This record gives sequence, structure tokens and C-alpha cells, in this order.
Amino acid sequence: MADEAIVIRPAAEADEAILHELWQEFEHEVPEPAGFEPETWEDEWRDTVRQIGAGCVFLAVDAEGPVGVAKIDEPKLGATYVHLVYVRPRARRTGVAKQLLRECAAKARASGAGTISLHVLVSNTEAHAVWRRLGFESVSTFMAAPLDVLDQRLVEPEQGEYRATTHVQSDDEVSVERAVAQFLPRLESPELTTNGSWIRATDPVLGDREAHGRFARELSERLGAVTVALALEGAVVRFRLYERGRMVDEYLSVPTFYGELSKGDELALAANPTLVARLTGANRDEVRRVARTAETPADLPPAAELYDQLARMMGLNG
Repeated sequence: MADEAIVIRPAAEADEAILHELWQEFEHEVPEPAGFEPETWEDEWRDTVRQIGAGCVFLAVDAEGPVGVAKIDEPKLGATYVHLVYVRPRARRTGVAKQLLRECAAKARASGAGTISLHVLVSNTEAHAVWRRLGFESVSTFMAAPLDVLDQRLVEPEQGEYRATTHVQSDDEVSVERAVAQFLPRLESPELTTNGSWIRATDPVLGDREAHGRFARELSERLGAVTVALALEGAVVRFRLYERGRMVDEYLSVPTFYGELSKGDELALAANPTLVARLTGANRDEVRRVARTAETPADLPPAAELYDQLARMMGLNG
């Protein structure tokens, strides 16, 4: 189907029947995730009428009739939002979606927008790939939890101590001190200690998990060294292993502790004995024995004890 066979035109209120039909097809293909009630057409049409009035709804039509629709909102604070892009199966992979988006982009630009955004379900992997190819990037994460799960977590007792240490595989204290100094004033009061093989860095700021990971990664990149970010996170223990600035392994003692994961993501949080042994000098069989994962913290040694075991296993001065 060539581009010229498609006509893109603004939708009108008289198009309600076909807009309803296209919306139903989209809802059938991409249903709401578990726990969310689908929107009614009455609610959807109320928004659509407003968008039609602003010239923000477009229909794609070929010789056989309507094949696609796109809807955006009027810009707000320099950005506009894509509510829907849907193309019928018979017209896919022919450029129809791009034609619809060109009209949306032109409308957004003419209305003063500089950015366009949208939501994609995590489960819709094909759509993720398409939008990334078109230049969209993740800028936030929309999260949801069943209320029963939240209620349970809110009444759980405090999870205990948090401890974070960063270990650089080096005996060159001067170089490590210089590298750490480059993180000031982001760090509050960094302290360095060494056992001859590893230099340990501690700082109160590293109690934040993301900050801890960034610090270990950047140290690894700047020094061209292996680093380990080892953390006691209350009832669980985590380590992240970096080589030349790249995270090559991550372990979490209870992979599903912070929420349900796909089986693949759960397995990814198990330690890789070969990598850990190669980069830290640990015994591979010892890695298998100590760096175990479980369904609950109760199935493992107490977290503080496990933290110490992991540090000893890798030769760190925990």
C-alpha cells in the first residue's frame, strides 16, 4: 500500500461510529493490565469530542475505508500527549502510523509544543521497540500495586539496618583517593580503608541505592578497575559487580523481595559464580554455597551475617 493511497484527515463528531469501532479494536488488542477497569466509550468519547474541537484527532482512510486513528491532547507547558495511535492489521507496516504521527507532530508544533509523550504498557514489547525507533525514551516509570499487597507491606515491621560499602580492587590508595575526591561535594565524609587487595569506600550518601550504584560504576570507569557495591538492605543483601564501568553481575538474596518479577528477571538477580570467581578471586564452589537466593529472608542466614559471608567470600574488607 503506497503512501499516496492513504488520506489523512481531521476527524469530526460525525465520525463517532468509526472512531468507536477503531477504539474497540485497540482495546481488544491491548487490554488494560490486571487490576484496572477498562474505560467506557462514554468517557472516551467525552475526551474525544474535546480533542476533535481542538483539531487533535486524525483518521487514516484508504480506498476501502478507515484504517487508522491518532489522537493527541492540546499542548500544556510545552508538551503534548499521544492518547492513541491505532492502525488496522491490513494496513500495518505500510507507513500509515508514521503518516498519522506526522500530522500529530505538525499540529503539536503549530500549537507551540516542543515535546511529545505517551504511555506504553510494559507487556507491549512490540510497541516499545517501535516507539524507541522513533526516538522516544523512558523518562518516568508508572507503577501499580494491588491494595492487598500494599496493606501487607505497610504493616510489616521495620526491615532493619542499611549498610553500603564500595570496594575497589586496587592497592593504589593514592589513585583511589584522587578518584573519590572528584565526587566531592556529592559525598559527605568518605572514608577509605584497605586490606592490601581491596580498598573500601564508605560514605553516608551511599545509603541511597541508586547513588551507591552510580558511585561504584563511576569509580570502576575512572580507574579501569573492578569494583563491588555491597549493601545490607534491611532483610536482604545485594551486590553489584562492575568491570571498567560496566555492571557485569548483580545479586539480590531474595529477588522478589521488592515486588513480583518475571522469571527471567528473577534469575538475573542470582550470582554468576564464574564471573564472581574470575573478577574477585573467590572460589566458584564457595560462591554457589554462600551467594544463594531464596523466596523469603527466613530461608537464608540473617542478612547481616550473610553480608559478612559475602564480603569474606570475595576477599573484601567488609
